[in-house]
Amino acid sequence: MDYVQQRVAQEAAKAEGASDSSSFFTPLNIIILFLVLHATYRFLRPPPPPALPKEEPAVVFQTFTPRTLLPYNGENNMPVYLAVKGRVFDVTRGRNFYGPGGPYANFAGRDASRGLAKGSFDEDMLTKDLDGPLDTLSDLTKDELEAMAGWEERFMEKYLVVGKLVAVGDEEKE
Repeated sequence: MDYVQQRVAQEAAKAEGASDSSSFFTPLNIIILFLVLHATYRFLRPPPPPALPKEEPAVVFQTFTPRTLLPYNGENNMPVYLAVKGRVFDVTRGRNFYGPGGPYANFAGRDASRGLAKGSFDEDMLTKDLDGPLDTLSDLTKDELEAMAGWEERFMEKYLVVGKLVAVGDEEKE
């Protein structure tokens, strides 16, 4: 037993005689110091510069006829355009809705005024004669005209106007 007591006494003496600086650098104290320094750095460092939104490419305002608007239906990597009351909107950001396979896909590359006013996605709402006159929408009721105005307002807020829709032969007059 003498050996055990002697060993315990040696260790106790070693602990008492050890300098305070060596007892400060224990693994736990080093970890705590690191965490405090890291938290201080995170708190005091300058914030990263704000990320600017990506600019959309410039689009030249164009004059479209029903036939020249038709290719802009989202197929073959083309943008998605549709017209409402003579204004052509770039609805490419809403490709899930207006592009191929979307619920409004039949309006892509077309004049959607009548279909939106009537709340119908039927093919008979679209102009059949692409080289004929534009739909005057003169037979729409007051409620249908209000519905179309609501859609037009929504498109004006959300999408870029990239052109105007005119009848064939009226391109040069404008």
